[in-house]
Amino acid sequence: MQISPSILSADFANLQHELEAVRNADWAHVDVMDAHFVPNLTLGLPVVEALLKVSPIPVDCHLMIEDPDRWAPGYAEAGAQSVTFHIEAARDPVRLARAIRGEGARASMALKPKTPFAPYEELLDEVDMVLVMTVEPGFGGQSFMADMMPKVTQVKEAVRRRGGQIWIQVDGGVSADTIEQCAQAGADVFVAGSAVYGADDAAAAVEELRALASAHAC
Repeated sequence: MQISPSILSADFANLQHELEAVRNADWAHVDVMDAHFVPNLTLGLPVVEALLKVSPIPVDCHLMIEDPDRWAPGYAEAGAQSVTFHIEAARDPVRLARAIRGEGARASMALKPKTPFAPYEELLDEVDMVLVMTVEPGFGGQSFMADMMPKVTQVKEAVRRRGGQIWIQVDGGVSADTIEQCAQAGADVFVAGSAVYGADDAAAAVEELRALASAHAC
């Protein structure tokens, strides 16, 4: 059970301090948005490069951008240990995943809530993680979509059938109130923004979430 705090909910003026505050987490989740694929604009490669120099934990870049085929490999080349692209935006996901892996990073495909998993099951051979969005991508602080849990289970069952070592990540509205059902559905990587950075003690929040997920692992 891995906890990945989202810096989208952190203090952007003190990102190094905010990363140090969650050094007990497994990943730092960095949302890259371009105001085209999603209606929000956050940060890009230069900021990610700066974060990589100071982050005490591995960085997972979630690219909510148009044309990931062009831009995603650059994040892996910069040193991000995991790079996630949206299947809805990728023109050639197989080639893209291989390019990311070729730079030494884990490759992940993300699915928006309305995107079914079944048409992309064959891509499991090419990726290291599947991200099931549990909110519409674009903004933090949204309400958790419990109706995405069957999709998480569907991915989990497909991974078991194929025998791969593929992680299943959930992102959106994950908190102490919702993480148990995510774990029961089959998720093993949990992105949490406000549930961590909105807590009085971010590190303690990470430990609480990990314990809750571990107690209800599928």
